[in-house]
Amino acid sequence: MNPVIVIPTYWAMDSADAHAPGAYDHSTDLHNPSPELDACLKSLEQVRDMCPVVVLVVCPPATTEAARERVEQIARAHPALTVTIVTNTEAKRVRDRVDDIAPKAPGEPVSLRGYGAIRNMGLAVASILAHDTVIFLDDDELVLGPDFVKQALYGLGQLTRQGLPILAKSGYFFDRNGSPLADTSKADINHRWWTKRIEFNRWMRRALAGTRISRSNYVCGGCLALHARAFTRVAFDPWITRGEDMDYLFNMRMHGLDVWFDNEWAVKHLPPATEQRSPRFMQDVYRWYYERAKLSYAAGQHDLTPVTPASLMPYPGPWFSNELDDRVRKTAAARMLFTNEHEGYMRIWRDGRARAERYAAENKTKYLKFQSFWPSIMDGLWNDGDLVRMLEECTCHASSSI
Repeated sequence: MNPVIVIPTYWAMDSADAHAPGAYDHSTDLHNPSPELDACLKSLEQVRDMCPVVVLVVCPPATTEAARERVEQIARAHPALTVTIVTNTEAKRVRDRVDDIAPKAPGEPVSLRGYGAIRNMGLAVASILAHDTVIFLDDDELVLGPDFVKQALYGLGQLTRQGLPILAKSGYFFDRNGSPLADTSKADINHRWWTKRIEFNRWMRRALAGTRISRSNYVCGGCLALHARAFTRVAFDPWITRGEDMDYLFNMRMHGLDVWFDNEWAVKHLPPATEQRSPRFMQDVYRWYYERAKLSYAAGQHDLTPVTPASLMPYPGPWFSNELDDRVRKTAAARMLFTNEHEGYMRIWRDGRARAERYAAENKTKYLKFQSFWPSIMDGLWNDGDLVRMLEECTCHASSSI
């Protein structure tokens, strides 16, 4: 196999921009002296049979050159690694080529803007460089040992005992306290109806206690391996506002494929401190209303496999079931009363569900239209000579003395 590790990394000009409403979850201040990406790359230096790394630099257009310089500086500090750096400049070239291949594809489905489109950019770069396996890692994670790539590739491309192909595989993460389970200590009224912890832990305990490879109801986007027979057929959804990794599982099932869970493959997750904010909650509201509408629409298509809440119990089925409306309404009301973001949650309580339903209605058909172009996009990008040369110019090669 010819794997590549793809790491999306999110940057902002300063701390205020990094924590602004609507910012990506883990944006890093360009002036941060100890960025998460540096620790992530350092942890990869221990890996045996290390493969190339692609770093996707997500930042505002005006910050592109400054972000490139910062990420190049970090990459050079790890000379054992071969790192290709993709910024807005390279992404535009890739996006232009995608437009040439599929001029009728809707939206901007392969770019460095929006969680799903960013993942698709990683798949596009992997195809350009002719890698048959993509291993996604997040920049706020550390690999836990020298066999990280070996573990990622375990079983991939092979068949289960039942003859089912293993083309997409998720590991999981340990938190700062060394636990693979979600923290259940937040039991106050602000989290009572908007927490996945109990149902997620119920599923995770069972998966950890079972065979090494099992059918998954969960995807950890920062510990995810995709075989080319999956990623050249099924794309990420550019219209999902958050949770594009879990959504990929739904997309795979729609197309008759599965994501598998490997209970011996894990990373350490060390996200920077964040606060719960009403804009982020609203992104989640958009996410789940859109998910529910998309899956309902897809279930009516004769060539797709229906994905229902009942098929994804105990987690995440309840989140796109009829329970969703009550969860949003009660959580917005509680946080309107018991947090200091009264106005933000009041707006969500008053019309947040209506806005999310409009977004879902307007966009629920777009992914499947885009998806119909995806195999030809991947085929057209595969080993594209001009784009290979462009990416080669953006690569920091491993030192021959290492």
